[in-house]
Amino acid sequence: MYMLNNGGAIATASQPDMCKTPTPAGPVPMPYPNIANTRMADPGGLVNDVLIAGLPAMNQMSKVTLSSGDEAGAQGGLVSSKVMGEMTFTDGSTKVTVGGKPAVRVTTQTLQNGAPGNTIGVVSAGSQTCVMVMS
Repeated sequence: MYMLNNGGAIATASQPDMCKTPTPAGPVPMPYPNIANTRMADPGGLVNDVLIAGLPAMNQMSKVTLSSGDEAGAQGGLVSSKVMGEMTFTDGSTKVTVGGKPAVRVTTQTLQNGAPGNTIGVVSAGSQTCVMVMS
């Protein structure tokens, strides 16, 4: 699978992001999509001395500081109590490291909308098509 850099890979929630939505009768839990783009990655978590297709590589400790799709659930997620929270990686390559940590790639599992994650997801679209991590 294609290794990730901060060039715009997409992680999508594989289960609904359940957030408390304000209504006249009080907050109601409702399902929302949750999408994170690696262009919003925390610069401090990038591996700046390893470039993939000209952009800094990402590893299991990298995180995306902002996700989207759950804005209407303005009172926060049921688990994380956040709206548009961060996305983190839960696994990585077992054989390839970058910056001393496991490399992340398309199909890497994620936690989305905050820590602890309000929902789980997966990297579903890569940001480059040159470098692959096969393990």
